[in-house]
Amino acid sequence: MRELLGRLREVDLGKKLGGNPLSDAWGQSGVRFIARSERYTSRYYQAVRELFECIKPAVDAEPILHEGGVYHGCWLESTGTINTELLSRFLPEIATATYAAFAQHQRSDGLIPYKLTPQGLGFSQIQLVTPLARCVWNHHRLNNPGRPWLAQMYSAMSRYDDWLARFRNTLGTGAVEAFCTYDTGHDLSPRFWHVPDTPLGNDAAIVDPINPILPFVAPDLTANVACQRRYLALIAEELRQEQTWSEKAGQTKEALYKECFHSEDGFFYDRDRHGRLVRLQSDVLLRVLACEIGDAEFFAASLSRYLLNTRKFFPKYPFTSIALDDPRFDPAFDHNSWGGPSNFLSIIRAPHAFEHHGHHAELAWVMQPILAALADMETFPQTLNPFTGKAGFTEKYSPSILCFLDFVERLSGIMPRPDRTLWFTGLLPKSVIHRQEEHETAYGRTVDGTQFELVNTPVQCTVYRDGDQLYRFPAGLRLVTDRQGELQGIISLSAQPLSGQIERKNGTLDFTIDPNQELLFEGSTWRPGQSPGIVYPSYE
Repeated sequence: MRELLGRLREVDLGKKLGGNPLSDAWGQSGVRFIARSERYTSRYYQAVRELFECIKPAVDAEPILHEGGVYHGCWLESTGTINTELLSRFLPEIATATYAAFAQHQRSDGLIPYKLTPQGLGFSQIQLVTPLARCVWNHHRLNNPGRPWLAQMYSAMSRYDDWLARFRNTLGTGAVEAFCTYDTGHDLSPRFWHVPDTPLGNDAAIVDPINPILPFVAPDLTANVACQRRYLALIAEELRQEQTWSEKAGQTKEALYKECFHSEDGFFYDRDRHGRLVRLQSDVLLRVLACEIGDAEFFAASLSRYLLNTRKFFPKYPFTSIALDDPRFDPAFDHNSWGGPSNFLSIIRAPHAFEHHGHHAELAWVMQPILAALADMETFPQTLNPFTGKAGFTEKYSPSILCFLDFVERLSGIMPRPDRTLWFTGLLPKSVIHRQEEHETAYGRTVDGTQFELVNTPVQCTVYRDGDQLYRFPAGLRLVTDRQGELQGIISLSAQPLSGQIERKNGTLDFTIDPNQELLFEGSTWRPGQSPGIVYPSYE
């Protein structure tokens, strides 16, 4: 353990990161990583170097995050939302500029571009998945880029909400409609067979009146707007603006369930212009759940029935984009396809849904094989084979790059949270093919000028603050502290009950904790927190 800690403290970021101008900005986070496996260590710093290659100007001189690979620019459905939400923990100034670029280039009628590229702006579709307002709110709470920035983003998102209400509710349902495949970014998905890739005349405001099945009342677009409005309510409250966002969010959620939910299946489907449900089971469910739709009971049922079901979306390398038992499932992963293969965008969207309901242990089962697959690859692709974990289409793709950095931090690192807490997580990477390989890791991060370090072994984990030991705790646990490192609680990521001790400077704390349970530390005692139970993988 001491040897690994020594190696972490000797990391020369300048050498590891190749002297890139962004190295100094990365260094401000103090993030460093060392693994006993040289392969994991080298892949980690390869990921950071290739992330830097994805940061450059697009429509103006300001460097922002690009999608990477064959995608030259910044897309609202991915780069400008979930990708940047992950990036904000490592390069907050780039995140601020990336979000702001969409507001700055908003059209006069309120439409936000779906992409920003060196060739210009794209307005031909909406392409929405992760709610922008959630990302903006979390970035504000985590990094505080300033009230003028928050006000700018709020104004832009409010005007965009007006645009969607005007042009994407042609059937009068109160839900949000898809006019084409690209509105949801579902290239080659059987969800959109017999639907054009782009709207009529490449105009995002016009649905083709002679298409036999359009528009679709779309559950993922509707869930996006419902969640967007809830976070706009939080931002409005922060800015002391009068608002009715919460009421509007409730109305949109009601429309979602009325138009798109199939109670027998426990699934959300598109509804076509004739009122028929398009009963194709796809990653739409995960998208809706990541928009914080559904209560704890519904989420647990969705895990058992779908997300952790090996007949549905839980192959060896999850999550597939179409249910495995659907005859239209196509695992081809050598091109941009949402017709079957696991896509890294789905993978990085998943943690919010799991953690929102406290299912941390199950999320670890998802992250472990993905992290192992990424460590074995030579590239950072868009897709991977759901059965073998082999790298698929394109390379130097920022979602898979950020997936590697994010999963290392969630499993074995120190993660700053929007609620101003820190997570110190005591898990290790796992081998998923061939022989078991023993892993040990060390991770460093600077928070408000304080240097924290975490060393994980298969048995125990040790936290250091400014060079001195702060905590020692059993593997399988997550310590939750404030930003100064003062203990606030623990969370179990183990599939079995855990009992043990947490060593502190002023003594030890005994604990017994169930899977996924949270224990809050108040004064000198534990108080029960969230305890959703655990859902095991299913096969039927």
